[in-house]
Amino acid sequence: MEINYSLDDLSSTAKKILENAKHKIFLFYGEMGMGKTTLIKELTKQLGVKEEASSPTFSIVNEYISNKKETVYHFDFYRINHEEEAYDIGLEEYLYNDAWCFIEWPSVLENLLPLNCVKLTITKNDNNSRIIQLENQ
Repeated sequence: MEINYSLDDLSSTAKKILENAKHKIFLFYGEMGMGKTTLIKELTKQLGVKEEASSPTFSIVNEYISNKKETVYHFDFYRINHEEEAYDIGLEEYLYNDAWCFIEWPSVLENLLPLNCVKLTITKNDNNSRIIQLENQ
């Protein structure tokens, strides 16, 4: 599925993503500055998280609780260099407890990630809008 959007469409785009996702683990691919964190902030809002999500670049993972008492994890693996570092933070426990997981920069962890996930690849159009390629795996 392909979704074209701009910042003005962010709310409806996040809603469409959640409606079409078949899994709770989301992998975000895209160059720096593509809006991965901005989109994740809107997704957490759509899930009923009251506090504003922020980038966990230095902490690696942020945890939120939705108004439905669902746990939402936001990972940023930009600074991870080896799979062992993900084991050190207990990645498997996060991924296999039925929580929502939004993962930025997942490529370094490809071997550790579950097969059932939603892959989102974000690219930029000439007019600075974005294209999301959404694949349920």
